[in-house]
Amino acid sequence: MIVRDKLYIGGSWVAPSEPDLLEIRSPHDRSLLGRVAQAADADVDAAVAAAREAFDNGPWPRTEPKERQEVIRRVNELREARADEIAAAISAENGSAGWFTRAGQPFLTRQVDAYLKAAEELGWEEVLRPSDPSVAFDTVVRREPIGVVAAVIPWNSPFSAATAKLTPALLAGNTVVLKVSPENSLSMMLLADLFHEAGLPEGVLSILPADRETSEHLVSHPDVDKIAFTGSTRAGRRIASIAGEQLKRVSLELGGKSAAVILDDADLSAVTQGLRFGSLANNGEACILQTRILAPRSRYEEVVAALKEMVESLKVGDPSEPDTFIGPMIRRDQQQRVIDYIRLGIEEGARLVTGGPEVPAGLEEGNYVTPTLFADVDNGMRIAQEEIFGPVLVVIAYDDEDDAVRIANASDYGLSGGVWTASPERALAVARRLRTGTVTLNGSPMSFDGPFGGYKASGIGREYGSVGLSGYLEYKTITRHR
Repeated sequence: MIVRDKLYIGGSWVAPSEPDLLEIRSPHDRSLLGRVAQAADADVDAAVAAAREAFDNGPWPRTEPKERQEVIRRVNELREARADEIAAAISAENGSAGWFTRAGQPFLTRQVDAYLKAAEELGWEEVLRPSDPSVAFDTVVRREPIGVVAAVIPWNSPFSAATAKLTPALLAGNTVVLKVSPENSLSMMLLADLFHEAGLPEGVLSILPADRETSEHLVSHPDVDKIAFTGSTRAGRRIASIAGEQLKRVSLELGGKSAAVILDDADLSAVTQGLRFGSLANNGEACILQTRILAPRSRYEEVVAALKEMVESLKVGDPSEPDTFIGPMIRRDQQQRVIDYIRLGIEEGARLVTGGPEVPAGLEEGNYVTPTLFADVDNGMRIAQEEIFGPVLVVIAYDDEDDAVRIANASDYGLSGGVWTASPERALAVARRLRTGTVTLNGSPMSFDGPFGGYKASGIGREYGSVGLSGYLEYKTITRHR
């Protein structure tokens, strides 16, 4: 069992204002993993004050961009050296299968490398060529840090979410208070260890496990200049209202209910192999997953049968075992939420193809859900419109490509999606018509160089690469006589 009784505030390990430690229990068998300090409002105030002082008077915002890049490289190298330890910690806390957390480590490197490339290529200060050559002045454009960033991340992929925010914020010269979910208290303290060893200046970074009420205190704090949030659409609306009242900069990466459009010429063996990961990775607890499967009526039962075989082939169980594909839900209430949605699908009249509300035999001590597939689903059903955040897939029939695009776009969300076809031209043509922020063709991986984010209720702003870095910068225009 691990005990972490200090909080990481402004680059130092300090005693929390409230001494009670939170018990972190395994979602697999409820065994005690550790006890960890949690932040309260007073700790948030201390972290924001440290960040404010470091931004206003410290060296970090005035450090050369190349020096900041070197610190980020050092953090990434330290993380790579401890990748197996980090992956195991996330699996133990979250219930994420070990294959998923281990596979995620190289993706973190790619994510950081894309931000570093963007920072290296950015014109931090540049002189614009005038559109009218007769003008007698130059235009100088500077890119400067925004200030104190409150970054709030969810529990499902904590290192990825933290990397998506900390890396560009720090590369830009901001100071950051990162609020993490209580469920990730152990793994996120490993992240604090990495930054501490890398040698950030005093005050630049705090990492605070805390509950939702403390999170609201952070984002409402008058000394916070930007809010960067990943989480539910409901929470995002609340944060957007706070940001609007205080005119803070804000970026929101929210929920999804993404569609996988299977065209009539698709190779179903490739589709099912790809959707194992594209629809069910991380136990189904990921906002980008393609959980609405759109199948042509001409091949509908063939698609359903192929998906049934795939879903039933997945081992559910202890996330530390090498052949486990799906582990437990992170909490009891999340397990119950998913089970309730499965019962709702049955009540709505969908055909239960495989799975169901019963907990898998022998796994009753953990937060397990049986992977479930529904057919004969109407896109208006709640199981087709609401984010379930668990291993539940729905198959919806369509008549032709126009109908498939209409159904895919008939959602409050617009975060991700996919197209499956033997024709690259058809894939691209359909992808161009989808109202969603990211589209993968035939299971291609997501890009960390291109922007990531959502349309509609899936968020505001973008992460990754040069566009993601720009979200942590202010633009200053200076004119001067020649």
